[in-house]
Amino acid sequence: MRSTGSFYEVLAENGTTYNCRVRGKIRLEGIKETNPVAVGDDVLMDLENDVGVITEIFSRTNHMLRQSVKKTGHSHVLAANIDQAMLIATVAMPRTSLGFIDRFMVSAESFRIPQVIIFNKRDLLSPQDVQNVEGLIELYTGIGATCFSISAVNDDVEKLRKLLQNKTTLIAGHSGVGKSTLLNRISTTIDQAIGDISEFSEKGMHTTTFAEMFQLDEKTFVIDTPGVKEWGLVDMNQQELSDYFPEMREIRLHCKFGSKCIHLNEPKCAVQDALKNGMIAESRYSSYLSMVLGEDNRK
Repeated sequence: MRSTGSFYEVLAENGTTYNCRVRGKIRLEGIKETNPVAVGDDVLMDLENDVGVITEIFSRTNHMLRQSVKKTGHSHVLAANIDQAMLIATVAMPRTSLGFIDRFMVSAESFRIPQVIIFNKRDLLSPQDVQNVEGLIELYTGIGATCFSISAVNDDVEKLRKLLQNKTTLIAGHSGVGKSTLLNRISTTIDQAIGDISEFSEKGMHTTTFAEMFQLDEKTFVIDTPGVKEWGLVDMNQQELSDYFPEMREIRLHCKFGSKCIHLNEPKCAVQDALKNGMIAESRYSSYLSMVLGEDNRK
């Protein structure tokens, strides 16, 4: 349910939560992850004097990864065994870039995890910003994501509750986008600290410092994650990236060079043709380029 680095809170089948540590050998399997045990993992636990010891991690159905910002060549597991990935985004105070949104979506799509994008702080938007959000909702809904805009402070959150029902949902986003406010509105059992926006940088200040899963009812769980400044992709090669863009997935099969085409300047590239014909959004192709070329577009 929660990982603080050295201890883990584990919800047992009897409904009791135990403080656990990890048996040493689990950390010695050569896994290039900064956290071999992640929130959402199913584990085997032994009790020793009321203190739990995690002795085994069961196979995951999926997980959400990003590059570790502290350890080169390693990944950080945000959560495991999730039913959907929800990104809380804002177009101002702070601004969530389209590159960041697309990287989040690619990470989820690589495991075919359904994506939800909530554009928060509707009450603070200018008429032009409202129009921009409507365009983004149309764009991302068109490629399979569930999207809507909300004011976490003013609006009824019943629609959001229904989206979460009977699922385990990862919730992510930059610091300051309103994740904690939304979580507190969803359930009276959640009391996450709420931070302010820095007037100097117009970015959020961290309030959540570790991943934590909350149980809303018997079958509904939400996982709050620390605010993410940038989203680095993990272990994806150039040839497979377009498979994680739903609007490119089928089109790429018609490229002259098939799976070898990375849709840059190859002749008879079906993806390039679709871009020219407006079937693929320029912003999405721009994000794809930054990923396939390894450019820094994580923020």
